[in-house]
Amino acid sequence: MTNCHKPLIFDGHNDVLFCLFEMNTRDAAIAFTSGRNGHIDLAKSKIGGFGGGFFAIYVPSPGDLYDALSMMQNPPYDLPLPSPTPHKDALQTAMHQLALLTELERQGALKICTHTSEIRACLEGGTIAAVVHMEGAEAIDEDLYALDVFHRAGLRSLGPVWSRPTIFGHGVPFRYPSTGDIGPGLTEAGIRLVKACDKRSIMLDVSHLNEAGFWDIAKHSSKPIVATHSNAYALCPHSRNLTDKQLDAIKESKGMVGLNFAVAFTRPDGSMDVDTPIESLITQLDYLITKLGEDHVGLGSDFDGAHIPDAIKDVSDLPVLRKAMKAHGFNDELMTKLCHENWICLLDRVWE
Repeated sequence: MTNCHKPLIFDGHNDVLFCLFEMNTRDAAIAFTSGRNGHIDLAKSKIGGFGGGFFAIYVPSPGDLYDALSMMQNPPYDLPLPSPTPHKDALQTAMHQLALLTELERQGALKICTHTSEIRACLEGGTIAAVVHMEGAEAIDEDLYALDVFHRAGLRSLGPVWSRPTIFGHGVPFRYPSTGDIGPGLTEAGIRLVKACDKRSIMLDVSHLNEAGFWDIAKHSSKPIVATHSNAYALCPHSRNLTDKQLDAIKESKGMVGLNFAVAFTRPDGSMDVDTPIESLITQLDYLITKLGEDHVGLGSDFDGAHIPDAIKDVSDLPVLRKAMKAHGFNDELMTKLCHENWICLLDRVWE
């Protein structure tokens, strides 16, 4: 492996399972190993030095926001949130996506990791390391029976909401310009979910929560506060981004933020315009490092779930990002931290 492919990148968020699910075929997992048009597959990962990350289980809504992305090209915008998804439907979809990930492991394309020692072994051995993440807890019932089943199957990271409301809390709409201070926070069931995740060492992700929900997690969780794929509000005043006050709380908790590559969350104008220079990602990284310190920042690309700068068409183009980071002056030690070490150390703190 050449220097442009190192350090290997362990990434905070991708949606490849949802993309495979949308293929609606039992052979969908084969597309990951044989090649597909999306951001991530086995061959592209080897080319780009993609070592793995958080593989999201995501339940779509009818119509969903993909149909409204054109609205985000012309700020200001305020996309209405979909209605809550029924638990029964969400459970079936989540099980399907988890089965796809299990099939990928069976095929030898990756390994589902529940310990940081397994992640390190994968990075050293050239196997993609996959942490099971749930983006929106619609598949979890109020009594939390499903939480134990998913945990036994490998779930180690969970976001209580994906923007639309759940029985556990409320998220933010895709709104620009706007803060995340929109609506109520966690419900009583949401607080029980937080405590149950803490007990099971399931990492909680605040990325799509509104600000009230963020502060509820800060209050009720004993674990570090983590945003797997969010950016700085000070540079892009989008409802999905984090204010300086939130970043201060994350730093105090010894938490982490993964840089989201989605252009609407990096550009100062909030536009979903892929003709965005890669320097916009570097500017966000610089700011997050200044606010959080170099031990609490990583990458959270949102591959296969977002429009990203044209310079990074998929994971095979990750050397372009590394080159830009090095050209900006990030030394080898900092590169290693940002690319994978900080995530692994964070999971050590959460998973214990």
